[in-house]
Amino acid sequence: MTTIEQALSHCERLTTVSDSARLDAELLLSHVLDKPRSYLFSWADKALSEAELDAYQQLLARREQGEPVAHILGTQSFWTLDLEVSADTLIPRPDTETLVEQALDKLSDGPYRVADLGTGTGAIALALASERPHWQVVGCDRIDAAVALAERNRERLALGNADFVLGSWFEPLDGTFDMIVSNPPYIDPQDPHLQQGDVRFEPLSALIADDQGMADIDQIASQARNYLKEGGWLMFEHGYDQGAAARELLNTRGYQSVETVQDLGMRDRVTMGRWLRGNE
Repeated sequence: MTTIEQALSHCERLTTVSDSARLDAELLLSHVLDKPRSYLFSWADKALSEAELDAYQQLLARREQGEPVAHILGTQSFWTLDLEVSADTLIPRPDTETLVEQALDKLSDGPYRVADLGTGTGAIALALASERPHWQVVGCDRIDAAVALAERNRERLALGNADFVLGSWFEPLDGTFDMIVSNPPYIDPQDPHLQQGDVRFEPLSALIADDQGMADIDQIASQARNYLKEGGWLMFEHGYDQGAAARELLNTRGYQSVETVQDLGMRDRVTMGRWLRGNE
């Protein structure tokens, strides 16, 4: 007989692939039992059936091979939302919530138009749409499967003020926007972290960019000037060591009020600037 607490002790198997082995085990067992994590603590002495234990062991084995928990479960929490995820897109991460916070801080709940470039699961667009019901948010992605995934998340969350379209960066967008946000590829192709952890299971095209990770950010900053309304904001996520380069890029491109904001880990994470026509 194996109890819930004994089963969770198997998390030791995951310590070589995860910095959150115990949490990973709790999430996997909760999934098998179809119960919230609190159930595991309240019923720690409850015995698992053979079928439950076998299913749990199979999920542990997948995680032990490095497969991300989000891919195993098919869902990931982001902001206040539970999102469907897949191997076609990046897994939404807590650091990206910094971008959502900054976007919400810059604009009130007026009738604004906001674009999310490279939307993936739709995480950023849907978080903004959920908090600002009077915004019209459009997310675009060049991957068919990503757009379909984002649309499924939108439908399940019943967010009628969000829309998702297929196309690369600005290609599918019409008109101008009060704000443009993005979590673009920003990792240097030579970065050794690409061979470590969960990113091994994520699409490389959504992770890497040329010019030491700045190529896509540069393209977005250059083209966004044609799609921003007067005084509109551009903001994007980037790597912890790219804050200075991101600020220099926006200043060079003529943006005003340029600043970088740190994430909860006190690392540079989001840089933004405001576009005024006189700076062309």
